[in-house]
Amino acid sequence: MAEPIYLRVRRVLSASAEDSVDALERLGGASVMREAIRQVDRALDEVRVEQEAAIDRGAQAKRQQARIGERVADLEEKARFALSKGRDDLAEAALASQLDFEAQAERLARVEADAANEKGRLDGCVAELAARRQQMEKDLAAFEAARREARSCAEGGEDRGIQRKVDRAQRTFDRVMANAGGAPAGRVDAPEAEIDALRKEAAVADRLAALRAAAKRRPGKAAPAK
Repeated sequence: MAEPIYLRVRRVLSASAEDSVDALERLGGASVMREAIRQVDRALDEVRVEQEAAIDRGAQAKRQQARIGERVADLEEKARFALSKGRDDLAEAALASQLDFEAQAERLARVEADAANEKGRLDGCVAELAARRQQMEKDLAAFEAARREARSCAEGGEDRGIQRKVDRAQRTFDRVMANAGGAPAGRVDAPEAEIDALRKEAAVADRLAALRAAAKRRPGKAAPAK
């Protein structure tokens, strides 16, 4: 039995670890986030297909109800005619058929209402998925920008604010991965290793700068000859 579309949407929106992080543990943080966005895109495509199907069901049910309405009116006219000719048996048969058609019309009305409700729920799914995708795009852009900025500062030898920038990249990534269900505790994956390396570089730069400053302040250092 196929998985209901709402369960698939809920799974994508919760982005469980089994469906995202574990399958991509060897990729970098940005790659994980891009794959999560692609999962949302695929879910959106599925929901839109279901939307079209719901719209078609509702439209078909409405068209069938219209045809049945015409048939019911025709049977009523035939029943009147049969009665006018003294054929009660034919009138009864026409009215019996009329009742059968009216029952079909009631079922079709429920189909139309169910299709409308289904479309409404699917509209909500589309809105949720679109909002999640937009937020994920923003998080990805922020993560990549923070990581580029931190790396640029480290490569340029700038020590002021490096740790803050790296921490900001870490928080961005952590927030996205928390939305994605989070990586299992105790595992250090590729993005974490890269961020740890950036932190180490920043710490080395800070300590090196501190040593240089201390050397300049050391008393008794001979002034260079002029």
